[in-house]
Amino acid sequence: MELPLECWESIFSFLEHHCFFQPLSLVCNRFLSITNHLRHTLTITDQTLESLPRLLLRFPHLNTIVFRDFHGSLDSVLSQVSGLPLKSLDVSNQNRLPLLGLKQLGSKMRNLTELHCSNIGSLKDTDLIEIGNCFPFLEVVDISYPDHGCGFSPNGSLDSKSFLGVTDDGIHGLATTLRRLRKIDLSGNTFITDQALVSLSLNCLFLSEIGIRDCDFITQNGIALVLRKCGNLKSIFMNGIGIPSIDECFKDSFAHARSLCELYLSNSFISDELLYFVAEACLPLHKLVLSRCFGFTFDGIYILLSKYQSLTYLDLEGASFLTDDFMIELTKFLGNLTFINLSLCSKLTNSTFFNLTRNCPLLSTINMQRTNLGVEEFPTEIVVNPRVKSLHLAWNYSLNDECIKMAANICPSLEVLDVTNCSGITEEGVLAVLKSCLHIRCLEINRCNGIKNLEIDFELPKLEVLQAGGLGINDEALTLIGKRCFRLSHLNLEGCLNVTARGVEGVILNCKALKEMNLRWCNNVSLDIVSWMVLSRPSLRKVTLPCGSAPTVNQKNFFLRHGCLVCEG
Repeated sequence: MELPLECWESIFSFLEHHCFFQPLSLVCNRFLSITNHLRHTLTITDQTLESLPRLLLRFPHLNTIVFRDFHGSLDSVLSQVSGLPLKSLDVSNQNRLPLLGLKQLGSKMRNLTELHCSNIGSLKDTDLIEIGNCFPFLEVVDISYPDHGCGFSPNGSLDSKSFLGVTDDGIHGLATTLRRLRKIDLSGNTFITDQALVSLSLNCLFLSEIGIRDCDFITQNGIALVLRKCGNLKSIFMNGIGIPSIDECFKDSFAHARSLCELYLSNSFISDELLYFVAEACLPLHKLVLSRCFGFTFDGIYILLSKYQSLTYLDLEGASFLTDDFMIELTKFLGNLTFINLSLCSKLTNSTFFNLTRNCPLLSTINMQRTNLGVEEFPTEIVVNPRVKSLHLAWNYSLNDECIKMAANICPSLEVLDVTNCSGITEEGVLAVLKSCLHIRCLEINRCNGIKNLEIDFELPKLEVLQAGGLGINDEALTLIGKRCFRLSHLNLEGCLNVTARGVEGVILNCKALKEMNLRWCNNVSLDIVSWMVLSRPSLRKVTLPCGSAPTVNQKNFFLRHGCLVCEG
């Protein structure tokens, strides 16, 4: 008996990402139709532009459009999607804001709730006012890090109006029109002041998240105002606080931020006294980021973590005072943690890694890059932690084969392993990890000088990403990788000097899902093979050529018509 359509849709909707729809769509016409209707997000690139009309017909329920690596006319493309019931639009990383296209979109569809305009060239106050007028129901706005480098006229002289960028007037205009605004990222808008925060706190009563990193003229008084006045504020992102000192009004303001769940501080001076104030505020914190902060000690972080034992996310990158003994004490409070970043804590060794996996049973991601892993022996008795999925251990020069073998035994469910620039690791250690951890999806072993080759003689059915730049991999090993890793989608071979066209052919023929391949500095690979690669593997979306190789304009356009962007090395 066949299942009803609604049942299949319910089952497929549990898939985390639409990329998992592709194999299902090949099963039968019914599954193809179901997955087409469940697809809600479309990423538009230079490669997809030609087929855009067909894609819009194929996916009738799109509500999110993202432009990525797009160099065409945004205005004309926005006119094509103006008939969609869009909820979210991302036009980030463009030379200018496509005002004409946005106005046309807004005239037909004013219910857009999310607009992302990060890294837009020459963003101005008038642009923000137009955004507010076109889309009055926006709830999420990202105007972070505008590119003031675009503020020059064609003759090379400075265009003062473009260079000025966004000011308090633009934020005020936006705040007065977007009454439903919940989230806004103002990071990198260097000309706004505390007055911008006053406008937001007075006009946007539903504001729950604000980003103000690298806003040089916003002071602690302005931040304190937001913490006091925005009763729904759940997340705040900031940096550069406390230089030269911490104001009393800033410390006291945390007692008023009753809804604050996520506190992101980085590159700031934060004293133990400030941490005591945060601890005494009894906030519903579950995310805490103190990345590359200084001025606090073990006593301050101990008190803070003892008060917030429900934390799920903790970032203490660069806390150089931390030792293995200190971490033994801190892990007593981290039983609910799912993510921790201890990178650049140079005194931490294998002992901390073991204590984290033993005392934090819910931990999923561990970042311990540029620490002292590999210096001490692992304990003879280990506790397996099947919840750990990602280990980021790059730039640990003392890390060796025995260490990563032990890490694999402790974390058998590992999906992501990054040991970039760990010169003590050899092929033996990597192969042992791959045999122990059958769920590995992403392996990053770039510039591990101890790995002379990588001859995989067993199946790796789940490996999708292999970053192997700078290794001594030869054609025979590369052909084996192609045969054993048939789900491979991203392959980085930058600087693999022993690779030739023969090895590349082995990957292209066997990896039917391959999307991206980086051959930069693979100087023994000829440009002549690129046409064959693109035509033989329709899934390819991006190829980076060896240095010194560049396709002609006609060749580049030919490859784009086949859906693949071919870049100079």
